[in-house]
Amino acid sequence: MAIHSQGHQPQIRIPATYMRGGTSKGVFFALADLPVSAQKPGPARDKLLLRVIGSPDPYGKQTDGMGGATSSTSKTVILSKSDQVDHDVNYLFGQVAIDKAFVDWSGNCGNLTAAVGSFAISNGLVSASRIPQNGIAEVRIWQQNIKKTIIAHVPITEGEVQETGDFELDGVTFPAAEVLIEFMQPADDGDDAGDSPSGMFPTGNIVDDLNSPELAALGLSNLQATLINAGIPTIFVNAADIGYTGTELQEVINGDPTALTKFETIRAQGAVQMGLIKDISEAASRQHTPKVAFVAPAKPYVSSSGKAIELEDIDVLVRAMSMGKLHHAMMGTAAVAIGTAAAIPGTLVNSAAGGGNRTDVRFGHPSGTLRVGAAAEQVDGQWSVIKASMSRSARVLMEGWVRIPTDSF
Repeated sequence: MAIHSQGHQPQIRIPATYMRGGTSKGVFFALADLPVSAQKPGPARDKLLLRVIGSPDPYGKQTDGMGGATSSTSKTVILSKSDQVDHDVNYLFGQVAIDKAFVDWSGNCGNLTAAVGSFAISNGLVSASRIPQNGIAEVRIWQQNIKKTIIAHVPITEGEVQETGDFELDGVTFPAAEVLIEFMQPADDGDDAGDSPSGMFPTGNIVDDLNSPELAALGLSNLQATLINAGIPTIFVNAADIGYTGTELQEVINGDPTALTKFETIRAQGAVQMGLIKDISEAASRQHTPKVAFVAPAKPYVSSSGKAIELEDIDVLVRAMSMGKLHHAMMGTAAVAIGTAAAIPGTLVNSAAGGGNRTDVRFGHPSGTLRVGAAAEQVDGQWSVIKASMSRSARVLMEGWVRIPTDSF
């Protein structure tokens, strides 16, 4: 017979929607539906989201929450009607750590961006006058983490968001409706007063050398890197320089503690040189950014699903780390960085893709391939990107309420 202790708090219900966007999943909230104390940034909001997702979990499983125990599925989104001119919705992204009591607000999630427009339309955050009865609705998104504009082109059928379709996305099992995402002026413009690096290339160089005693101890002195802030701050290195081919799948990296230490050491040093942190010791408290990716010239390989990727399918190989582990596909924001870097002659990505001027790139990742477009221009010696674009898909998985104990936050 169960014994009920006195004084324990009941659970509360919070309206929420569980959505897939691209190759990620997350819990979506309308800002107005959150408890009042969590409607503003601070400890209450962070604690609430941690409890919803099931973190921190020393077992690394997030069994007692909505998280899926990977960086791609430990995500939260808060949306509200936009207070910005010519925008429909404000989009705030929180990357929830799995084994730590930490929510990282330092960057965007490009994959979940694909679901933002759908949620905004379905939850009345977009004016009805902007939604066609049939056709494509252009949802103007203000990405609050990075203060950038994103346009989502959401298919509409009979006045409702269309989620089903025949668009296939490597890394996602089933086809769905295609959602075109345009990241407007995705590179840093150099005048941000926050904690992001200044300029698309924060060091002023297209290629830098990474050096530190910690890297030297790993045999990685003078490690070439392209440090770019477009979509999300990203550190690109050559696969061959760190002992890889660029065709690696998750188990090769994620099952090797030495490899994970190597990548975190690269990430920490790159973060210092990008101006994101002042000392490598600060990297542990900034897990979401920057990202680390390694590139190599195109070659055939077999993806994680068993699909053969042929040489003619891709221009370059890219593998990227997210929250300390090799990503199963590619983060949407990192894809923006890839497309931008590929468009600029001399970057490591551009060189691995064969060099020259290009407006799009097809890259191979662990789950398959992805094409991303970017138009770069050089004015007075400074590179800028007007927009980067890619196609993703999104789908509501479940909607209703999440429950957490009242005393969780």
